[in-house]
Amino acid sequence: MTKRPEELALLAESGRLLASVFGLLDRTSLAGLSTLQVNEMVERFIVDDLQARPASKGQYGYGFVLNASVNDVVCHGIPSQSHVLRDGDIVNFDITLEKNDYIADSSKTYLVGKVNPAARRLVETTYEAMWMGIRAVRPGARLGDIGWAIERQARRNGYSVVREYCGHGIGREMHEEPQVRHFGKPGTGLALREGMVFTIEPMLNRGRRSVRTMGDGWTVVTRDGSLSAQFEHTVAVTASGVSVLTLRPDEPGLGLLSA
Repeated sequence: MTKRPEELALLAESGRLLASVFGLLDRTSLAGLSTLQVNEMVERFIVDDLQARPASKGQYGYGFVLNASVNDVVCHGIPSQSHVLRDGDIVNFDITLEKNDYIADSSKTYLVGKVNPAARRLVETTYEAMWMGIRAVRPGARLGDIGWAIERQARRNGYSVVREYCGHGIGREMHEEPQVRHFGKPGTGLALREGMVFTIEPMLNRGRRSVRTMGDGWTVVTRDGSLSAQFEHTVAVTASGVSVLTLRPDEPGLGLLSA
C-alpha cells in the first residue's frame, strides 16, 4: 500500500493534470449545458490538451469519462444529452485521469446559477467535512480518525453520511487497498504510513443516509429524494502529514479551516 518516491512523483503529476481539468470546469458556465456536453468537453481536454487518458472510460464497462450526479443523485450519475443543467441545480463531477500509468481521482460539487441557501449549505458542509478528514491524515493516525472527523462534521450540521461507498487506495489501479470509510471511531482501523496514497470522498445527504441504485445499474440516488453532495481528493501520507495531490490552484487547502 505504500508508494516509492518515484511513484509518488508520477501520482503527483497525474493529480496536477486532473486539477487543471477542474480549473476548466471552474471557468465554464454550466447552466444550459447537458451533462453529456460536459463529458465530451472534459474528454477532449484530457486527451487532446493534456495528452492523458480518462481512466474511468471503459472501467467496469462504463462508457464515459466522468460521473455527473445532479441533486438527489449520490454518485455514478451517467452523462446524458437530455439532462440539461438548470439554474438552482447542484451537480457533482467525478473524474479520473491516468498519465504515465498512474491514476488520480477527484470530484467537486458545483452550484449552478442561483442555488437556494439549504443546498448551498449542504455543499459547503460536505467540502468542509472532506477537509476535516484530510486534516486527520498523518503517519501513525488511524483510518478511523478520518471517518470520525468527517462524520462528526456532518452530524453537527444535521446531515447524514452515505456508508455504502468509500475512499480507496489508488496508484496503477483505480481501486487499491485500503478502503477509507467516511464514518468510524477515532483510534481504530489501519495505521497510516508514509507513502500511502488514497482518496477521501465523503457523500453527505440532507435527509437519511439510505440510498438505492436505479435500473441502469449505475445511478445511485437518495431513497427519500433529498439532496446529496460529494467532494473528493487524492492524498498522500508524508513524513510530516499529508499532501493533497489533486489540489486545485484556487483552493486554500488545509488553511480552509481553523484549528
